[in-house]
Amino acid sequence: MSHLMETRSQQQAKGSAPMAARFFAVLFLSLSVIAPGFAQNSRAPEGFADLTERVMDAVVNIKASQRVAQRNVPLPQLPPGSPFEDLFNDFFNRGNPNRGPQQGQPPQGQPNQRSQSLGSGFVIDASGIVVTNNHVIAEATDVFVVFNDGSELKAEVLGKDPKTDIAVLRVKSDKPLKAVKFGDSDKARVGDWVIAIGNPFGFGGSVSAGIVSAKQRNIRSGPYDSFIQTDAAINRGNSGGPLFNMAGDVIGINTAIISPSGGSIGIGFSIPANLAVPIISQLREFGETRRGWLGVAIQDVDDDMADALKLGSKRGAMILSVDDKGPAKPAGIEREDVIIRFDGQDIRNSRDLPRIVAQTPIGKEVDVVIMRQGREVIRKVKLGRLDETPQQASATRTEPPAAQPSGAGIVPGLTLSGVTPDARRRFNIKEGVDGVLVTMVDGNSIAAERRFAPGDVIVEVQREAVKSLADIRKRIDALKAAGQKRALFYVASGPEGTLRYVTLPIE
Repeated sequence: MSHLMETRSQQQAKGSAPMAARFFAVLFLSLSVIAPGFAQNSRAPEGFADLTERVMDAVVNIKASQRVAQRNVPLPQLPPGSPFEDLFNDFFNRGNPNRGPQQGQPPQGQPNQRSQSLGSGFVIDASGIVVTNNHVIAEATDVFVVFNDGSELKAEVLGKDPKTDIAVLRVKSDKPLKAVKFGDSDKARVGDWVIAIGNPFGFGGSVSAGIVSAKQRNIRSGPYDSFIQTDAAINRGNSGGPLFNMAGDVIGINTAIISPSGGSIGIGFSIPANLAVPIISQLREFGETRRGWLGVAIQDVDDDMADALKLGSKRGAMILSVDDKGPAKPAGIEREDVIIRFDGQDIRNSRDLPRIVAQTPIGKEVDVVIMRQGREVIRKVKLGRLDETPQQASATRTEPPAAQPSGAGIVPGLTLSGVTPDARRRFNIKEGVDGVLVTMVDGNSIAAERRFAPGDVIVEVQREAVKSLADIRKRIDALKAAGQKRALFYVASGPEGTLRYVTLPIE
């Protein structure tokens, strides 16, 4: 991700790009006015020493190494008595003065190298269960846990989840280990004091303090982003370390920063404890994640869409399609329904739903509240299990040749035509996708702002299928006659025919 620098403590030993190249910096200039009495009512803690002493021994350093194959390259042949022979042998003798290479033989040395990363972690069970970030151990072949007293134990990886960047390790100790417990991250408030403990830049256990700066941050690192933001100093090497509240409970796992230099600028991110705990439990029990599955494709609802769907306000997750084999289908959930509540939790936008569904136990029957044509409807759904098998990437769409424009003026900003066999071939339109083809888009139009592109196919207009220019003209005219100023378009895009809803003005 070009705008995000993860708090990896050390780069790969060979072939890695400088970490400082992956950053963005944001400068905010503001004028603040302090209300009378605020300074008197807001007091910082006298210190963090007592809290640090209670939890410090549970925080560990993580050393992860990976064997990297080293290819030997045959050395050039030199004729006996060559004037360069001594220079050649001296060069390859460096670092191994007791042995020099023979002519035409590769230099003797190690068959592989080790790349190493350093990070942080913490003990959550006295028997030896340790939590860290997935990216700290990544593809490591050897993982070691280093404790505050300097002792070191080899770790077994119980499981890891790249989607949330969580990994669970186990070490075998002759004595019970100091452990910490998770707190309720939902109860953390913006402005609460927190401390972060970890291994910044490989220096060993270090403590920094700050406040919760924000909650539910989406940094676009994965499908379940809902990070705690803090200004407690977090640097490379803090990855996997704990974020403590003032009660000594872990409310977050430090995982990423935004920085122009690789050092802290006061914008760090932690995985909330309430998101992490179910994942950790699954990794401990199964060695993998087992997430709930609803079986729908969704998108956000904007203001125009909320008006067209009679939602009253922008909220919820709009259903683009329903999987024929998914749990939502037999429950009666339909395309264009808007899910506004799931298992008692409000759905503010489309990012909320995947996270809440994933955290819900497989097989649980839940109430799903939807808005359908301006009315609230409740459906009961028994959740299935999400298939997390990696899918093959779809082919890259190439820029098609220009099509002959026609059908201009029916929809503002778009030039339309029918989907002919020739157009299907030139625009790489998936078989089975039928409707009205977009051939040109006015770059200054609302349609362009909403990502219409040549090759898109309008499948429906306000819940009614369109197959030709005559169909779409008739549908738009009918909506105008009914007093509507905008319409909901169901659009297929790309060679895979990815579906989405877009609201456009029709006048």
